[in-house]
Amino acid sequence: MKNVEEKKQSRLYLFFKRLTDIILSTLALICFSPIFLFIYIRSQFGENKGPVFFKQVRIGKNGKPFKIYKFRSMIVNADEILHQNEDLYQKYVENNYKLEPDEDPRITPLGAWLRRTSIDEIPQFINILKGDMSIIGPRPVVQEELKEYGDRVDKFLSVKPGAMGLWQASGRSNIGYPERCDMELSYVDNASYWFDCQIMFKNIISIFKHTGAY
Repeated sequence: MKNVEEKKQSRLYLFFKRLTDIILSTLALICFSPIFLFIYIRSQFGENKGPVFFKQVRIGKNGKPFKIYKFRSMIVNADEILHQNEDLYQKYVENNYKLEPDEDPRITPLGAWLRRTSIDEIPQFINILKGDMSIIGPRPVVQEELKEYGDRVDKFLSVKPGAMGLWQASGRSNIGYPERCDMELSYVDNASYWFDCQIMFKNIISIFKHTGAY
């Protein structure tokens, strides 16, 4: 009887979670449409010239790959440049798959501002509306990062990744592996609608404080 009730609660939770994702992502894309226009115009000139969006393959629920959308904060072909420079790539891996802004030659001046304010993340509402991601969930990672989860990778991939998560709310880039793994998996163990609301509130505070944003 208990298992039936838990499954019913899970179905209700997933239903309202998806409904919330659709409503909030639609409203966000409408409200942020002037920002899309501004970034588009800026991307047509100077060293910022290039595509509006940066698309990168991330790993989603049940191991399904998808392309995540961000406002492009780097020069064109940034991924290729990273992998061609062995020293830069090694530093990127050792620093939890990130580079410090002052050490990353790929970031444009506009891109540095987009990252610092987390505005570069806004296009992920497109991923949420499509169903690749949820508003709340573990951050989607690139293929190389899956090894950080070891034999717990299936658990990590058992839920839909999110634009906001417990790791981001707790410090984001200030928290590296393996602590990040424990934090992301803690969300999987405790996921609920109320917990999602708490994480969203903490993420909003973190965004305004620029905590771990780079």
